[in-house]
Amino acid sequence: MSSSTFVTPKFPTVKNSLHSDLKNRVSAYFTQNNIRQTGGSRLLSKALFLIVSYVIIYLHLMVFKPVWWLALIECAVLGILTASIGFNIMHDGGHGSFSENKTMNKIASWSASMLGVSQFMWNMKHNMIHHTYTNVDGVDDDIEIGIWMRMSPQQEKLKMHKYQHIYFYGLYMLMYFFWVFFADYKKYFTQKIGQFPLKKMSTTDHIQFWAVKIWHALAFIVLPIYIWGIVPFLIGFLVLSLVSGFILSIVFQLAHTVEDTEFPIPDEATHRLPDEFAAHQIKTTANFSTGSKILSWFVGGLNFQVEHHLFPKVSHIHYPAINKIVIEVCKEHNLNYIEYPTLTSAIRAHIGFLKRMGTAA
Repeated sequence: MSSSTFVTPKFPTVKNSLHSDLKNRVSAYFTQNNIRQTGGSRLLSKALFLIVSYVIIYLHLMVFKPVWWLALIECAVLGILTASIGFNIMHDGGHGSFSENKTMNKIASWSASMLGVSQFMWNMKHNMIHHTYTNVDGVDDDIEIGIWMRMSPQQEKLKMHKYQHIYFYGLYMLMYFFWVFFADYKKYFTQKIGQFPLKKMSTTDHIQFWAVKIWHALAFIVLPIYIWGIVPFLIGFLVLSLVSGFILSIVFQLAHTVEDTEFPIPDEATHRLPDEFAAHQIKTTANFSTGSKILSWFVGGLNFQVEHHLFPKVSHIHYPAINKIVIEVCKEHNLNYIEYPTLTSAIRAHIGFLKRMGTAA
């Protein structure tokens, strides 16, 4: 589809919508329990722990130059923390659910900047496009991996896709490296995310984009090479990138590209999607391992993806509570609520999906 023919899909307008019903019930939960929808002190303490841990390990690597095997372990831990900072701090901050204070939300959303990620591009790609047009081929950039993988039934099937359920591990590991050093720049210079045009960047947006990239190059490339040398730097940065890349990729893919999720197609004449917004999100999104408090803590509640897509401005610390409300409403409306009981069962569902996409017409 060329950019000249691109038309933004639209959701049908309905009376007494499912989305309104859900919002009213969830709003009532917060009102009746006299609690705020943001993260509060629980999220702030987690954020401080993650950031301080990251800074301490980074400084230990740069100042004390530990023995090689400890340095590799610390690089792997930095990769894990990179993903968790993205899940917990940047993600909630970007959605405005980290704090009731707008400045604090902005600071949290910019935590990704220390890791080399453009917040401007992330906001457009994730908050505005993915959260609206989830699993809509040609619009949702999260299911666009070029020729390398077939991530929806509408995409062209190539011979190599028959093996994508095997080689996806390697591709997912490259995600962080690709994001920081290619995807952000592609969006910047083409001023598009897929076929979706970027909103006009202000002078401040341009300055911030380049400031982030220069900072990341100095802190994670120039300084490590100066201190460690080129070969140790390459090995260490590769470990950090591969670990963070795989964790980031698999968590987001388990939410939408699994065996039971749908990939709606807009009507060719009206460009309308088949379902209203809330039903669309429920049909295209899946939860996994919601009973694991450890996993929920680490991934910032993104194992409760259904709740997150319905209520992105609600902090993830509240997802276990509103999960019960969403399940009840889905039963009342005869909607299939997709949830995998464990992380391994969700991964199996993702691999099964990749196999089907690699062989089905």
